[in-house]
Amino acid sequence: MTTNRFKDFGSGEGVETSPLSFKLHNEEFHCVPAVQGKLMLQLAASSGDNDASKAAGMIDTFFEQVLLEESYTRFSALLASEKIVPVETLANITAWLVEEYTGRPTERPEVS
Repeated sequence: MTTNRFKDFGSGEGVETSPLSFKLHNEEFHCVPAVQGKLMLQLAASSGDNDASKAAGMIDTFFEQVLLEESYTRFSALLASEKIVPVETLANITAWLVEEYTGRPTERPEVS
């Protein structure tokens, strides 16, 4: 008896290509329309890590990968400036981008 142990996972067509951007401190930042799945898996893995420095490093890597080069330069400068960006805001931006890239909400709907 032989079984067919093969599956074609497609050509990657159907990946979202719409522009993606957000505004923070009156500056608009532009992101790539889609990211490698590996980046999303790395982000998910780091979110469960108890080492805060690794998680922080992954967030920096995430923004470096998702922001267009010019936007990343300005975003990094903003985070190093006197304009405060609370950790909650960074988390909200990250969660929104993850939701956009995966097509899934990052929060569970409330049950009534």
